Order: sequence, then C-alpha cells, then structure tokens
Amino acid sequence: MREVSYCDFLGELSKQYLTVAISGTNGKSTTTAMLGLILERAGLDPTVIVGSKVKTFPDGNLRLGKSKYLVVEACEYNAHMLKIQPQMIVLTNVEEDHLDFYRDLNHIKETFVNYIKKLSNDGFLIYNSDDCASEEVVRAIGNSQLTISNYGVDLPADYMAKNILIKPGHQYFDILRTTKHEEVLGSFSLQIPGRFNIYNALAAVSAALNLGILPEIIKETLENFSGIWRRFEKVGERGGAIIISDYGHHPTAIRETVQAAREFYPDRRIVLVFQPHQRNRTRRLFDDFVQALLTPDILVLTEIYDVTGREDAEDAAVSSQQLFDEIKKTNTHLQFAKNLDEAERMTRAIIVPNDIVIVMGAGDIDKIARKFAH
Repeated sequence: MREVSYCDFLGELSKQYLTVAISGTNGKSTTTAMLGLILERAGLDPTVIVGSKVKTFPDGNLRLGKSKYLVVEACEYNAHMLKIQPQMIVLTNVEEDHLDFYRDLNHIKETFVNYIKKLSNDGFLIYNSDDCASEEVVRAIGNSQLTISNYGVDLPADYMAKNILIKPGHQYFDILRTTKHEEVLGSFSLQIPGRFNIYNALAAVSAALNLGILPEIIKETLENFSGIWRRFEKVGERGGAIIISDYGHHPTAIRETVQAAREFYPDRRIVLVFQPHQRNRTRRLFDDFVQALLTPDILVLTEIYDVTGREDAEDAAVSSQQLFDEIKKTNTHLQFAKNLDEAERMTRAIIVPNDIVIVMGAGDIDKIARKFAH
C-alpha cells in the first residue's frame, strides 16, 4: 500500500471527481459545509471533506457520496491547494497568514494566481468582490476563458446580499442576482451570526447556483444550518452565561467574532478567553492582534500554543506577556494566564449571569469551553 500525505491524497482524489475547492484565509470550513449540505439536499449525493465537524455527517468532517461531485476545503497552508485539480474554485478572501511559509501578502496572492491558473478553460471561479486582495488576484490572472462570478455586500457583484437585518439569534437578507438583469432570488436567513457568515453564505449560494441548484433548495438549507464544530459553537451555559467555542486564531477572526457576538447578543458583556496559535504568527501580526484584542469587554489571555516545527530562532522570545503589556496601555480589563488551568480559574471568577464567554484559539483551549459547558 502506497503512503502519501493528506494534501497529496486530496490531489489524487480530486482527479476522479468534478471537484469544487473552497479556498481563502477565512471562512473555508463553513462555506464548504454549507455548499456540501446544499448539494446533499438537492439530491446530488456529493462527497464532502471539511476542516471541521458537521453535525449531520456520520463521519464528522467527511461525507462519502456516490456521485461525480467532490466539495473540498483547500487550505493555503504551505500552498497545499496547489495539489488539488478543481473544476471550480471558490475564493473567500485573501489575507496575510502562514507567514512562516509565505514571504508576505504579495507572495500569498502570487500563489493564489498560480492556483487559479490550474483551472481548465471551462472551469469556474467564484470570488468575493468586496475583498481587495481577491480582486487583485483575479486581475492578475489576465485574459482568461474561465467563467467568473463574484459576490458581495458593498460593491457591485453578480450575487449580492441586500436589506440585511440582524435580530437576536437570527440575521435576514435578500439575495440579488445581477448577471442578466436585477432579480431578487428571495429572502434568506441564518441562525449563525456575523457578516462574515453572510459572505460565507453568498459564496455557497453563488457556487450552488452555478451548479444549477434551485434557489428554494439553497434557501431552505441555509435556514436550517446551525453551524459547525468550533465555529461560534454554543457549547452550553454556566451560571447564566453562554459559553461559545471558536477556532479563530487570526486578528480578523477575533474582531469579526466579537462583533458578531455583540450583534446577536446585544447589551451583554463579552468575555474573550484567547490562546494565540504559533509564535511566528503572533510576532508577524503583533500589532493587528493588539488592536483585535481590545474589542472584548474583558480579556483573559493565555500563553501561546506552540506549533512544533513551525517556529524559528527569532520567534522563540515571543510571548503572550508582550501582547498583554501592550494591550494594558489602552485597556486594563484583562488578565494574563500562564497556562490553561490558570485561565480556567480566572474565567470562573469573572463570569456573571448574561455574559457571553468566547473561548477562542486553534490550540487546545477548547478544553476550557467543554469544562464550563459540563
């Protein structure tokens, strides 16, 4: 039996299917789950591979189908997405991340350009028109025979969310299609928060419509979508406080998740328990992390989760203590925990009824959320 890496396996697998690859810095897992569930409800029996767990998938992050369709999360880490052979690429957004591999944002954009150029002339590209870096990637492709669609909220796009209304526990929006003439496809709703999830929904909607799925099926699927594991996952309550677990580990994810909590749970105190992930990321995006971590009402900051093999000598001296010291210059409503046990004790002492407690990070901090929930 031949042994290959995960990304090499996905590359070989993708050759056997009509592969839809979901790529980008943020939103990949949720968009992949949404689109996979839409295809499932439409009776297309897809195979779906997600970077998280989907409640209705028997194998968690995997759904094995019998049709020609494969929906796969294609991660940009170490340019792994270049291994995949897609017929459709959905590009959610492009930001600085994985800077232990990429030189800078320009290197990331160049890699995405090379990735999109792997599509054949009859391929599909769907991208976020509100994301400047994604627009730059698409312009850099040059003349192409690809079928290209875009989606957005603020700037003109083929598929747009309009009349957004946010209420506790739900958000509502109309989807407008402008490809031939302006056409309202219907009023859609989500039971998961955040404008970022409206973008995720638009990405899935755009892909599904290009695959010929009826708007009614898409609408029904999104209305019933309750989220995935560790993506603003409500894991329970403790002492009248709602406990949420989230995988976010990028400054943009922190800002948007805190904002989403404020919108869904107005007039409640937001307590963020955050574990930075990887010293290199913390060092390279230090100022962005400082600004993002000023957004909750109270912050419990733990030490950085080390990632073996992805740190260099320059990263070794980086600590959450440095983040803490910088944040404290502006906001004194924070505490520093040397480890998870200390973070748990601090958070238990802080929580009061009606708090929204977001336990966030890509490391092992989820253990705290599960303890609180039980």
